[in-house]
Amino acid sequence: MSQDFYAFLTRWGIDPVDDAWRGTRLFKVEVSPRQVLWRFHIQYQESPISKSLLDQTSEVLSHQLEYLQNLELLIHPSTVEPILSRILEKHNAQLNSLLPAGIAPRQLRWTIEDRRLDLHAADFDTYQQLMEGQVCNLLSSWLWDNYRLRVVVRVRPLEAVVQENGGPVYISRQEAIALLPGYSSGPAKKKGNGYKRGQAVLTSGPVTPFKELEDGLRTVLVEGEVWDKKVTLRRDGRLLVLYYLTDGQDSLIIKAFYDQAKEDQIESGDYIRACGNVNYDPNLHEIAMLLDAWNKQYRTVRDDLEPVKRVELHAHTKMSSMDALCEVQELVKKAAGWGHQALAITDHGCTQAFPDAYKAARTHKIKLLYGVEAYLVEEDKRERPYHIVLLARNVTGLQNMYRLVSASYLSHYYRFPKIPRALLQEYREGLLVGSACEAGELFQALLKGADEAEVEKIASFYDYLEIQPLANNEFLLREGRLGSRRDLEGLVIKIVSLGKKLGKPVVATGDVHFLEPEHEVFRRIIQAGQGYEDAQAQAPLYFKTTAEMMEEFSFLGEDDKKAVVVDNTCLIADLIEDIKPVPDGFYPPQIDRAEEEISSLAWDRVAQLYGSNLPELIEARVCKELDSIIRHGFSVLYLIAQKLVKKSNDDGYLVGSRGSVGSSLIAYLTGITEVNPLPPHYICPQCKWTAFAEDGRDCGADLPDASCPQCGKVVAKEGFDIPFETFLGFEGDKIPDIDLNFSGEYQSRAHQYVEELFGKENVFRAGTISTIAERTAYGFVVRYAEDKNMQLKNSEINRLVRGIAGVRRTTGQHPGGLIVVPRDHNIHEFTPLQHPAENKDSGIITTHFEYHAIGDQLVKLDILGHDDPTVIKALEDLTGIKAAGISLSEPQTMQLFSSVEPLGLTPEEAGSAVGTIGVPEFGTRFVRQILESTRPTTFSELVRICGLSHGTDVWLNNAQSLIEREIAPLNQVICNRDDIMTYLIQKGLEKKQAFKIMEQVRKGKGLSSGEIESMEACSVPSWYIDSCQKIKYMFPKAHAVAYVINSFRIAYFKVYHPLAFYASFFSVRAEDFEAETVLKGHEAIRQRIKEIDKMGNEAPQKERKLLPILEVAAEMCARGFHFYPVDIYQSQAAKYLVKDQGLLLPFSALPNIGRSAAEGVEKAQQAGAFISVEDFQQRTHLNKTSMDVLRQQRCFEGLPESNQIQLFA
Repeated sequence: MSQDFYAFLTRWGIDPVDDAWRGTRLFKVEVSPRQVLWRFHIQYQESPISKSLLDQTSEVLSHQLEYLQNLELLIHPSTVEPILSRILEKHNAQLNSLLPAGIAPRQLRWTIEDRRLDLHAADFDTYQQLMEGQVCNLLSSWLWDNYRLRVVVRVRPLEAVVQENGGPVYISRQEAIALLPGYSSGPAKKKGNGYKRGQAVLTSGPVTPFKELEDGLRTVLVEGEVWDKKVTLRRDGRLLVLYYLTDGQDSLIIKAFYDQAKEDQIESGDYIRACGNVNYDPNLHEIAMLLDAWNKQYRTVRDDLEPVKRVELHAHTKMSSMDALCEVQELVKKAAGWGHQALAITDHGCTQAFPDAYKAARTHKIKLLYGVEAYLVEEDKRERPYHIVLLARNVTGLQNMYRLVSASYLSHYYRFPKIPRALLQEYREGLLVGSACEAGELFQALLKGADEAEVEKIASFYDYLEIQPLANNEFLLREGRLGSRRDLEGLVIKIVSLGKKLGKPVVATGDVHFLEPEHEVFRRIIQAGQGYEDAQAQAPLYFKTTAEMMEEFSFLGEDDKKAVVVDNTCLIADLIEDIKPVPDGFYPPQIDRAEEEISSLAWDRVAQLYGSNLPELIEARVCKELDSIIRHGFSVLYLIAQKLVKKSNDDGYLVGSRGSVGSSLIAYLTGITEVNPLPPHYICPQCKWTAFAEDGRDCGADLPDASCPQCGKVVAKEGFDIPFETFLGFEGDKIPDIDLNFSGEYQSRAHQYVEELFGKENVFRAGTISTIAERTAYGFVVRYAEDKNMQLKNSEINRLVRGIAGVRRTTGQHPGGLIVVPRDHNIHEFTPLQHPAENKDSGIITTHFEYHAIGDQLVKLDILGHDDPTVIKALEDLTGIKAAGISLSEPQTMQLFSSVEPLGLTPEEAGSAVGTIGVPEFGTRFVRQILESTRPTTFSELVRICGLSHGTDVWLNNAQSLIEREIAPLNQVICNRDDIMTYLIQKGLEKKQAFKIMEQVRKGKGLSSGEIESMEACSVPSWYIDSCQKIKYMFPKAHAVAYVINSFRIAYFKVYHPLAFYASFFSVRAEDFEAETVLKGHEAIRQRIKEIDKMGNEAPQKERKLLPILEVAAEMCARGFHFYPVDIYQSQAAKYLVKDQGLLLPFSALPNIGRSAAEGVEKAQQAGAFISVEDFQQRTHLNKTSMDVLRQQRCFEGLPESNQIQLFA
């Protein structure tokens, strides 16, 4: 809406009060029923609107129109410069009075740019007086109080200076003005020597610890490491950058404003010194520093400076379940940075860090040693285990390690995955066995005072013996198991002597559980959360340098300490070959002539669709895709998917594609997906005449209906314009991830078919790793702080959360993922095996590595069970109409997405302004709100809305406001990930950079300053860049298209076959149902919906799940249909049956009658009529509660209670 506000006032007989309202427009009205609040948004041009005029007009409106008792008038200047100029001219004297005493107006020059008012000081003294006099705040406050103008006021020195290399960077000093939540101002970066006080503080001022910072402190100096950084593009075109610093004990947010992306020179990981004022920030909900000046500091960090360095042979990552805190990438990076020749990864009982560790080692060019800290028992898995360390010497040893890990989870799991000694001996080839930590059997034997012969026998089993820093085991002193530190030294000395006697190398290891000394807080918190009583007394299990380890073992003497710390650890590393945890290459199962079959299928189908004389565009794309698929060995993967889809289709179930597979024309031609990725075009089914659209449309379904100019036949409209590169990349070598949605009823049969194709022994469920999520980590941190009566800032909580998140908790299985191993290979060449969540009773065996870790080596099939194919099968069975034949441009169906007219209802009767209640992807209240805001009329718009609704921070706080504020229309906002790549290429960015930005944004990683600069150089609008920064997750276009195709087909049945639609909906999707309510009819259902709505967020989960079911039931009744109560002879177990003008409820729709009980009743029906209630219960085996429910529903009317009475009668 948009109308002349002056005319609005006069039309209602209201005195406009002032001519200043002339030329203004009322462009938006907001109503908040809960607050009984009206907001009028008014745009004005050049005449300033004063606060007093606003108040006066609001009062007149409220008096004249009684329903506007609580009214806010919000004004929005179309441009600020002329309005601000008029105000400055009009109130010059009054504004000059705000200047500090002694400052004459002639000492200042005013400039106005956008929403910025700059006061240029003639000299530095004037500049400093203005800053100390808080002139920025005073002027901003005055403009807001008197004219409701949000203006950034800055003081700028006139002189320009140049920053010297390596010197401090200075930011012009001014306050951050938080006029309203979400509006703030701050400095723009200014190169130069800066102002004198900032320079003095940076070079010689005292550094303040973060914990001592308070609101209101001026020109404070701090130092810290930047652990995170967030960049936001503001509406005024400047960048707001938040730097998150830590000094090891607390966190601090530093804010900076820049005019250009290249001015931001601080990166995550930098250690900086900064100065500025500290104030409470209402948007951040904590104190923050506004950056005045900064420089990089070369802090003293732990470094390994010894000429010959040690090798760490015992290190844990976050894959050591709920125990270790090392990010594997950072651990490897640290070892490489110190110049260590190698590093061993030895997590507790698992090898799940290996794939990521390998990638990190390859990046940082360090040798990785693959190991595991396993649990050794003699025979019985119920024995208390000893710790041992296994290191793989070569590929044989690695595969034997995988076999042992598999056996420990599949056959010998009891609280821990355990390895019997005999089994270890069987698979010992290629392994080095170490005696591990104090929980190893050698240390335990010495601790218990075993005799020399026993100790030597134990030690003889191992290839090398471990010792560790004394502080690691100081808990033995606290527990009284040893008397003194000298006793600890004695145990270590005994192990060293034993090694010499037996000729076994003794190695000093750190048992690393966290990277830096200050990181012990992460382990402290996580152990406190698990109830460890000694969580506060953390051993210093951080990664130590060679010098630090030499100091730890100084009591051994020079020769021995060097031997155990350096010589022997390097010796062990040298014994181990450079191996890979997963072999290179792609290992698909063998299918004879797969390349020829895929090629033949594609060329035959494209000729069938488009004729033998193919258009050049189509032939070129087929050739390009086939070349990529065949050259990189992906033919088998395509053929497997083709066979699975064909089998399902032949058995009567459609299959929906997911992910980006719809970007592939070959996938379409071979029947894997229904998404045709070619540009929009007409195709004649008779003579094969083809014409590609030239009007800019991106969806064939939206082309006007047409007839073939050659033969007169009605032509088909095809194509969704999706580039192949989003699937396999610009090099065409990205391993394809073909994800398919099978009917939930068919999923198990699809899995079985895969086993038939490749052998059950070669097919495994894809494993997953469940780690501590950020929300869970947040709970750990908050509870810890509460227990310790600590007050933590949000930023510090987030830092601690980051340190804890990602720690392994348990394992699981992918809901539809299968891993296929070729017949001529063994699974242990690639991964160990296990049960999901260590549950042997599940009967399921999964890969130990997460499926993504081996997805480039083995075929991964994502065969998910989904409701949509099940619903479509039910609709086809009920109506005899094949869903694939439904036109995607059918007008009444399309109208359903923007109104309820096709249902023959009013919005009030339907309970919605659009008719998509119950339609998948478009039926939720959230998506219906998007539909109401956008009112789509084309299939293309439905695809875009599907992307908006499935993304995270794509619609809310992003596209929604852009559309509502008319900054960008629906066809320009970012909806699907493909939008980003294609748009940036059109704007002139290099293709690979556009692809990289798309990948970054879709994963929620945002844009770097360099990427922003590249986009700005190509004239990408600021709103587009800001939108990219907000996105956390995005759908690919092909995924959205596939979903909308099925949704549109189901919506068609809703319009033309309503009872079939409602029957299929309730049969497949209604897990929760309230028979008592729906049987009472439309008004009762509406009243129940209102009751649940009134609960708001306090509504129990059961009611929340029930709400969408009730909405569909209410709409069905509003259309004149009914629900019929359960009939003990006609009702089925779970299917809602079409009966007359309504649906007959199944037994499972009733409370306390589960699926199996309902199936028992249906089976009993087949044996003939029931002679009594007693007979019914005996044949159905229903319990008393279920029988009482049936009595309440009057299901036994006319049926005698007892068999005896019936016989007697």
